[in-house]
Amino acid sequence: MATRLLRLRGLLRAAGSRSFSAQPSPLQTEQHGTKRLEPSSAKTLIDIGTRRIFSSDHDIFRESARKFFQEEVLPFHAEWEKDGQVSRELWEKAGQQGLLGVAIAEKHGGIGADILSSAIVWEEQMYVNCTGPGFSLHSDIVMPYIANYGTEEQIKHFIPQMVTGKCIGAIAMTEPGAGSDLQGIRTYAKKDGSDWILNGSKVFITNGWMSDVVIVVAVTDREARSPAHGISLFLVENGMKGFIKGRKLQKIGLKAQDTAELFFEDVRLPASALLGKENKGFYYLMAELPQERLLIADMALAGCEFMFEETRNYVKQRKAFGKTIAHLQTVQHKLAEIKTQICVARAFMDNCLQLHADKRLDSATASMAKYWCSDLQNSIATQCVQMHGGWGYMWEYPIAKAFVDARVQPIYGGTNEIMKELIARDIVSDK
Repeated sequence: MATRLLRLRGLLRAAGSRSFSAQPSPLQTEQHGTKRLEPSSAKTLIDIGTRRIFSSDHDIFRESARKFFQEEVLPFHAEWEKDGQVSRELWEKAGQQGLLGVAIAEKHGGIGADILSSAIVWEEQMYVNCTGPGFSLHSDIVMPYIANYGTEEQIKHFIPQMVTGKCIGAIAMTEPGAGSDLQGIRTYAKKDGSDWILNGSKVFITNGWMSDVVIVVAVTDREARSPAHGISLFLVENGMKGFIKGRKLQKIGLKAQDTAELFFEDVRLPASALLGKENKGFYYLMAELPQERLLIADMALAGCEFMFEETRNYVKQRKAFGKTIAHLQTVQHKLAEIKTQICVARAFMDNCLQLHADKRLDSATASMAKYWCSDLQNSIATQCVQMHGGWGYMWEYPIAKAFVDARVQPIYGGTNEIMKELIARDIVSDK
């Protein structure tokens, strides 16, 4: 495993270094002696070797990730849907394959690649239509908080174990009465000597049931001049007295993803459980949320690409009125519309990915990507189900699963109504 990770780190560092250059290198713009194809011109929307933001080294990593999801996830996903969670073995296999903590710095114990390499993992998961593994939240939402704001001891304790898949991470923001309103949080931590006593509850927590460590968002100063000035983050570990995992929630989609309620009843936390500085949690959340929204957007768009290809294949085989329905003009026009919408969105999405790789993606732009791509995902899901006819409503067909899994995308990570508020605020601000 160590040899494999060292090789992978070298490969991805090479890919990452090229992606930051001001001028594209030959590896970014060429593939096997020819210019890299745009998705609109490729044979399919999920071809390897397309898109200017990637290099051939990224392509090699994508081939490895694609093989993993096709062989280690897809064949078992239906069983995990019945269980309401994936297996622990899968997490460790993902760690062995170098698919966890991809963009976390090597000095912290991560793989040390760029965010474009993380995006490959997000996309390849969506290309097999398997939403169960919570790898993206673990690697690109939870781990960055620890790497960016944790102490040296916290980083050494958690990051290497999270990279191997032996320690599964979650983040607990949402509460039954707060939803997207982070300033409405009621979970409270008060000081008791050098310790903290944590009380409250969280809901809709991805990886919540399987989690080994949870970043909990809590109020620590009820007298602060605004709620934003009195929020802190804590690292709560599985097995701590008073930390209770509620039921795995029964959702209409994401059936293989362990989403849970979490309860904290007088959980005594040592001072070392505080992540970052006291009362600075809200600012950390604001700094990290653009990446979460970018992640949701890219996975949403990858879901669109999967649904298009699935539907294209279906209509070319399904017969009606004596010929395949792909020969019907109304179906052809619908496919033309959908492909155009996806390619337009992909151009914006790839621009956002490159901006983020260059540390230039702002909150409003990330909000645009999340709102637009998740809305598009739901629109395309509806249209693709329609083109499948009655079979599109059958759970055994991938398009049915893609349809129900898409519905949550405009809700979590901040509802799309909140995204529009953030975009509008940036538009009308005088600053």
